[in-house]
Amino acid sequence: MKKVLFATAATMAITAVAAEAAEVKLGGYGRFGIGYLEDRSTDDNVDDTILVSRFRLNIDGITETDGGVRFEARVRMQADEDASNGEAGSAVLNGPRFSVIYGGLRVDAGNVAGAFDNLANYYGNEPGLESFIGQYSGVDYGFLGYSSTGAGANAVFFQYAVGDFAFGASYDTDGFDDRDRWDISATYTFNNITAALAYGQTDEGAGIDDESLLVLTLGGEWGDFGGTLFVADDDVDDDDLNGTAWGLSLAWNVGAATTITAAYGDGNADNDNQQYGIGAIYDLGGGASLRGGIGHQERDDDGQVRADFGAQFNF
Repeated sequence: MKKVLFATAATMAITAVAAEAAEVKLGGYGRFGIGYLEDRSTDDNVDDTILVSRFRLNIDGITETDGGVRFEARVRMQADEDASNGEAGSAVLNGPRFSVIYGGLRVDAGNVAGAFDNLANYYGNEPGLESFIGQYSGVDYGFLGYSSTGAGANAVFFQYAVGDFAFGASYDTDGFDDRDRWDISATYTFNNITAALAYGQTDEGAGIDDESLLVLTLGGEWGDFGGTLFVADDDVDDDDLNGTAWGLSLAWNVGAATTITAAYGDGNADNDNQQYGIGAIYDLGGGASLRGGIGHQERDDDGQVRADFGAQFNF
């Protein structure tokens, strides 16, 4: 009986130690406000102005071995409004992402973000509560991206950072037509400037030719001012969408709590992708802020005004 008690106590002690080495973290943000989109719908019952919102909760399970290898798993719960009619959306869990991290090495598997989605300054400064204007808008190539509300591509992403350099690569099978898709990236930071280069390709298959994307980004900060530059060469199966995409974004701290943002994105491949706009962020403290923006988007060769304003808070 004593042996059983000692064994049980030892097992409980070991379990307690293991439990202390592992943790579950919760975090995310909420946002809500008013959104305006000119001619939102041809349906007369849908207003141009709607209530916009998002709830995002990241659930991370983390543990680390005695040798310093870190294991992580993440799922995300997210709910957004239906942008077409303003109806409320239901919160859903997405596909999981698993990670192994050791030193400068990181390997993700499952619902992962690829080399472009992880590329420094790809998204730049996006004005608006909903970040609806982007310098990248001229790109038509469909790269591997993290899915906040779906299962994701079930892919692999690799990244290694050493000193001022970082290298990344990802691979998956494009689920729409069962074609191999891969991308690679390199990033170098010198002083206050970061330069990043990425190339991706989706191989031929299902009657579709090879498609590719080459992107160069530059980003830097100079006191209260920051900016990014974006240049891309887009080669997709539709010849009408091939061409060069370019853009830039800016962020300027005009006071202790106010930041002005602006972005422009365009490309000679598809005029429908042109976007430009300006926004502002007012920091309320405690992870809360007021945000808003106004901008222009092309829609079927016709301009469309979009704007929003509301609050965002981190938790």
